[in-house]
Amino acid sequence: MKYESINPNTEQSIVKFESIGDGELESVIDVAHGCYGIWRSKTFAERAEVVMRASHLLEERAYELAHLASLEMGKRINEALAEVTFSARILAYYAKNAEHFLRDVKLNPEAGLAHIESSPIGIIFCVEPWNFPYYQLARVSGPQLMAGNVIMVKHASIIPQCALAFEKIWIDAGAPLGTYTNLFISHSQADQVLDDARIKGLAVTGSVEAGQKLAARAGKNIKTSTMELGGSDAFIVLDDADIDAAVKWAVWGRMYNAGQTCCAAKRFIVQEAVAEEFLTKFKLALSALRAGDPSIAATTQGPLSSEAALLQLIESVNAAVQHGAKIELGGKRIDCPGWFMEPTILTNVEPDNPAFRHEFFGPVAMFFVVNDDDSAIALANDSDFGLGGSVYSKNAERAQSIASRVDTGMMFINNIDWSDAELPFGGIKDSGYGRELGYLGIQHFVNKKLVRTHSIEAPQ
Repeated sequence: MKYESINPNTEQSIVKFESIGDGELESVIDVAHGCYGIWRSKTFAERAEVVMRASHLLEERAYELAHLASLEMGKRINEALAEVTFSARILAYYAKNAEHFLRDVKLNPEAGLAHIESSPIGIIFCVEPWNFPYYQLARVSGPQLMAGNVIMVKHASIIPQCALAFEKIWIDAGAPLGTYTNLFISHSQADQVLDDARIKGLAVTGSVEAGQKLAARAGKNIKTSTMELGGSDAFIVLDDADIDAAVKWAVWGRMYNAGQTCCAAKRFIVQEAVAEEFLTKFKLALSALRAGDPSIAATTQGPLSSEAALLQLIESVNAAVQHGAKIELGGKRIDCPGWFMEPTILTNVEPDNPAFRHEFFGPVAMFFVVNDDDSAIALANDSDFGLGGSVYSKNAERAQSIASRVDTGMMFINNIDWSDAELPFGGIKDSGYGRELGYLGIQHFVNKKLVRTHSIEAPQ
């Protein structure tokens, strides 16, 4: 498998890395297994010292790391800087709170004493995507290392320099060799890792297809897993919404990271009374964006991460049109060097159109008009995905009622403030299972052991 940096803005290859051989893979797994015995025995305070140093190093190297993300996957520099600093906050959050989160929990049986203990389980294998090259890693490394597990990460093949830079953070923070291991491995070698008895868990962020394959392999080996597999989030605008505010969130929610975000706003469901106003202002706002070099702060639209991503997105838009969709805005590749796509709005997407159930991973929005609250909820729920969603209304009670009836892992009212270290992140249906971040983000890959004390005679 080829690991290669190609600048999405210039289409120029930067550097290539080879996958490691099976012998080296066996060696690094053995090192990680040995490290686990040492790392799990450390106190929370000792682990927190390393994790907090890693947090500080992320902050110190923020611009260097952000520049790599712009260079390798085209993230706008301001977005990349925000990602790095958020990643630092995640590590600090778990360094401060892990011991509290994993404290013994006293139970109250009818007789005797009982409590639940939390303990690590071993090596966690993580398969992570390119769209958030540091945040995805912080999301698993912070909680899992603080829990006493060690992790091995197969990062995306198009961001190898980001992968190495994050690994170096842990080395420079003083983490013992094997605590955090980056793996340049092939898909078949990933299967080998999952088959290895020393690997105890699997954390995946990626496509539905990748999740299905990896979850099946983990299941075959009786290994616990978490899956975050994308989404097609509803953006519901009610007839009493602040339209100007909603449009600002719509642009941000669809265009952040050039639209390459699992929990981005993708299906815009707008009530008829305000549909024309919303669409007009949405089109104007999207049309004002200017594509350019993502390393320049003034750029308002970055490229897609790869040529393959761009071509697939164009193919999906063309297929939608062939099945009856109408292009209200954009729809084509931008005529300039780099992998840029015009901000695009599709209307007339009927349920028999393949696009209706498709996740457009890029700057493409589907626009729907509904009559009332029940219709908005029904359309929002008519999806194979269930990651996030949002609703816009000046009536907090009405918005809350709708949020409660949408079948998804996360709902946001008058905002799309997706992630915070304190808040759990994850979905349902084809968007996966399990939660990362927050209190729940440290609970999945630990053994919840019951300990009961009860002085009674054994039954006869």
